[in-house]
Amino acid sequence: MTTPHSSGDPSAQARAATEPLRDDIRLLGGMLGQTVREQAGDDVFELVERARVESFRVRRSEVDRAELAAMFAGIPVDRAIPVIRAFSHFALLANLAEDLHRERRRAIHVRAGEPPQDSSLAATYAKFDAAQLDPEVVAQALEGAQVVPVITAHPTETRRRTVFETQTRITELMRLRARTDLDATETGEVEAALRRQILTLWQTALIRLSRLRIQDEIEVGLRYYDAALFEVVPRINASLRRELRRRWPDADLLPEPMLRTGSWIGGDRDGNPYVTADVVRRATRRAAATALDRHLHDLHALEQELAMSARLVTVSPDLDALADASGDEAPSRIDEPYRRALRGMRARLTETAIAVLGADLARTSSAALADSGLAPYPGPAELLADLAVLDSSLRGHGDAVLADARLATIRESVEAFGFHLAGLDLRQNSEVHEEVIAELFAWAGVHPDYAALAEPERVALLAAELRTRRPLTRPGAVFGERTTAELAILTAAADAAADLGPDAIPNYVISMCTSVSDLLEAAVLLKEVGLLMPGEPDRGAPNVVPLFETIEDLRGGAATLRAALAVPEYRDLVDARGGLQEVMLGYSDSNKDGGYLAANWALYRAELDLVDAARETGIRLRFFHGRGGTVGRGGGPSYEAILAQPPGAVAGSLRITEQGEVIAAKYAQPAIAHRNLETLLAATLETTLLDVEGLGADADAAYTLLDDLSERARVAYAELVHDTPGFVEYFTTSTPVAEIGALNIGSRPASRKPTRSIADLRAIPWVLSWSQSRVMLPGWYGTGAALESWVAGDADRLARLTDLYRRWPFFRTVLSNMAMVMAKSDLGLAARYADLVPDVALRERVFGMISAEHARTVAMYRAITGNDSLVADNPALERSVYNRFPYLEPLNHLQVELLRRYRAGDDSVPVRRGIQLTMNGLATALRNSG
Repeated sequence: MTTPHSSGDPSAQARAATEPLRDDIRLLGGMLGQTVREQAGDDVFELVERARVESFRVRRSEVDRAELAAMFAGIPVDRAIPVIRAFSHFALLANLAEDLHRERRRAIHVRAGEPPQDSSLAATYAKFDAAQLDPEVVAQALEGAQVVPVITAHPTETRRRTVFETQTRITELMRLRARTDLDATETGEVEAALRRQILTLWQTALIRLSRLRIQDEIEVGLRYYDAALFEVVPRINASLRRELRRRWPDADLLPEPMLRTGSWIGGDRDGNPYVTADVVRRATRRAAATALDRHLHDLHALEQELAMSARLVTVSPDLDALADASGDEAPSRIDEPYRRALRGMRARLTETAIAVLGADLARTSSAALADSGLAPYPGPAELLADLAVLDSSLRGHGDAVLADARLATIRESVEAFGFHLAGLDLRQNSEVHEEVIAELFAWAGVHPDYAALAEPERVALLAAELRTRRPLTRPGAVFGERTTAELAILTAAADAAADLGPDAIPNYVISMCTSVSDLLEAAVLLKEVGLLMPGEPDRGAPNVVPLFETIEDLRGGAATLRAALAVPEYRDLVDARGGLQEVMLGYSDSNKDGGYLAANWALYRAELDLVDAARETGIRLRFFHGRGGTVGRGGGPSYEAILAQPPGAVAGSLRITEQGEVIAAKYAQPAIAHRNLETLLAATLETTLLDVEGLGADADAAYTLLDDLSERARVAYAELVHDTPGFVEYFTTSTPVAEIGALNIGSRPASRKPTRSIADLRAIPWVLSWSQSRVMLPGWYGTGAALESWVAGDADRLARLTDLYRRWPFFRTVLSNMAMVMAKSDLGLAARYADLVPDVALRERVFGMISAEHARTVAMYRAITGNDSLVADNPALERSVYNRFPYLEPLNHLQVELLRRYRAGDDSVPVRRGIQLTMNGLATALRNSG
């Protein structure tokens, strides 16, 4: 496969800047093409090349799209699959090239001595210096500061480890090839190695044959620690603490790491019957094994480095004592106190692994130190204390440069990852809690029919239960299947917290939380298994986190929180957590419920209301943003999204979900991971300490205007999605949503319940389906109608929207993200999917509504922003759309062709696999499809 030298580049200047990227894509595409020819034969190669050429001709309007589609009509499946694989592999390689190009451009920017770019911490520090912030204000604002990306499972991020590692090797080889000091022979050797890796990639299956299991998803999530996070997170935390303390030396900032990591994989059981007690145990134990193995590896490396002899340096008495306590009397180390001390520390940490992991000890790197007779470390604090002894002793004899190297990194690593690696959040639907509480109360004689009670009676009963320490169950008690499973899961979580520390299970999220009783039910269940004990504030109980998801729930979120805090028993729980209340905001279901603009504004309004509620009740509020990869699920550039939060909503802390192809795009390589994590921190710090909203006295008027626009958008969206007869049939037949569930994609069902209701459909398949069919409906529909009807041809109104776009980060981000997703849409391809709808009248009616709204939305975006192009403010996407979006075209046509066959009754393995491959390839190419 090759890339053309066509003259259709959006601009000559852009072409010059991107020529290195185009060179990389040509190189990798050419190697892939040669591999296809050698491995699949000339016929397949020529078909791939013809499809590629025709796709570019379609973009240039030289041929009709129907001609390209006809090329694949009736194609034998055994010929279709290698074509799909070729374009899917090209998408992977193009992603790598684009990532390397961004890395290269940043390096050029730095070498040129230009000012640091926005979204970098260097730029943030410069803004702080200019603002001359008061140290007391900074210290108060950053108390308890925390930024936590939370990795979650996703059905389209299913690449096997072999593929992942091969991509990594290709990336490293491309970096090596870019070096200017290679001679021709060395360059040839690098290119030969690249060909070998691309051959390996071609001969490795992209997807698994069997349905993805949660165990697989756990391992996928853990791979990013060795790939990047272990290296990057400690480095960023150390640098951040150093820079902030240099500016405000008397403020004692960030006594704990600001950057940590979290996970939902194995703890999120909302609608997922495959999350069991065993899965919770596996998720927490595998995470712990990963962390302990890393710490043991690092301690071993440090032991090799710190070979100082007691004959040459005078160590501290505490270090001597630590060395003597190790029991290490090997003659070869008798005068090497640091090595003896570290060997003892490794032995103690090995005993810790034995105590908490058992058989999983074999995964660690220090199994040979088992049975040392030394006591295990009770927790990370004790290991950190021993590391502090090493640090103090090194500084005492003039070895601060050693203390500030590997040892400092290990200390940061233990602080950030502890023995648990990442906090595992638990999540369950409020309906399940109600069912379980009702059965427990009936069994214990508390109340025979809890479900029949009105809300005030429920609250009174639950509050009374929280005042007691008595259990509701006893060993041997027999309950229904659901209650038994829920209690087992919570017990497994309690065991993990006991073994690994409370940070192992930091949060309990309640889906579809609509009332005070929803919060109290979860608290009672946590109390039942010992994760929460009334009157014992130091036990580190999980945060009870309401998740407000629908438009209605977001609007009522502040009232729910105020009512809960008015219940003394619940307020006591919050006070026991230092007055911290976390609230999760659901981007996905609010969007599915009310559409793009209505959901975004409902979230903003909810945050404003919740901030007011927190201020009135005297609590600290932390938001957890349930964002998906795509704009329809809250995705988009993180820096702009965080700056677009309302005043007071960030307050030094931020938790945010990361999922899908976005995880690999952000965290698969150290340099990229460093940049993305830095972005989260920079935006959080700026939003906390600087005035970034920019509305001033105009805020109330702007809020009123958005109230109006969002309601108009909600009505337009509802007219299509909720009120159009036959819309569900159109959706299920014009997109691959049914096949997502049928083809074993992801570990969980596509719907929470066995219905055809849009409300019960999971947000991921909802958004993924529209992305695959290139409509991207959740990322824009309804916005154009709202803006057009409000402006109504009035130039002054249009000017007002333009002014808001320029001044208000929220409004600018909403329109920018919308433009980004619309640039990835293609209604010409979407029409091919619409042809799958058997009912012609329904097809024409719904697709006509979609097409008209698409045109309105593009027109209003251009009118408000003054941008002729949807990608005018997004040069990276402009490059991507130009360089490689034509390569998506064959994947879409082949997907439609195979969907026709599958729905006509050909459910053979090759057809099913072909559809899976097209889904995977398109998700990879679009990068944020779910």
